[in-house]
Amino acid sequence: MARERTEKEQIAPGLEEREKTEEIVVRGENSMEDEAIASVAKSNRRRKMAEEKIQEQEMKQRLEEIERTEEIVVVGETSIDDEVIAAIAGVAAKEVEGVAGLGTSSIRRTLAERLGGAQEKARGVEVEAGKKEAIVDLTLNVIYGFSIPNIVIEVRKTVAVRLLDLVGLIAKEINVSVVGIEFPERMPGRLE
Repeated sequence: MARERTEKEQIAPGLEEREKTEEIVVRGENSMEDEAIASVAKSNRRRKMAEEKIQEQEMKQRLEEIERTEEIVVVGETSIDDEVIAAIAGVAAKEVEGVAGLGTSSIRRTLAERLGGAQEKARGVEVEAGKKEAIVDLTLNVIYGFSIPNIVIEVRKTVAVRLLDLVGLIAKEINVSVVGIEFPERMPGRLE
């Protein structure tokens, strides 16, 4: 039996060494994979940190640019409807002394205006507007006793100034048609 033990001991230590070696090889392969994964993860973290640092630097640069400028300029396209421009031109024309009203009066139009179905401001005004300039056609009724040429000059000045101030458009043309005259005695509340 002693001999058998010796043989087993001789065989067993060899088996034990072989198992330990296989275990080391398996662990070594796992360790190499683990190291590779850790290396990739570390590389990804470094890249992510580098990207974040670049983004941070870009934001700092943008903030510095904003601080250097007094105003923040935001670009975009602005469009103003011709009806809006017509309403502004109509109100501006009515501000001139001697203008009784805009457009020709019709019963249907007057009723629609009074009942809220139409806008009085744009009546008698037609507009063709581009990005920088506008052409305005006005149809006026004037009050008897005022100089029509002076009224037309004042209307053109007032409308041009209002369009430039409120809309930023240059009045390329302001065409004025005088289509009616109203007498002060027939205009209650206008002139005495």
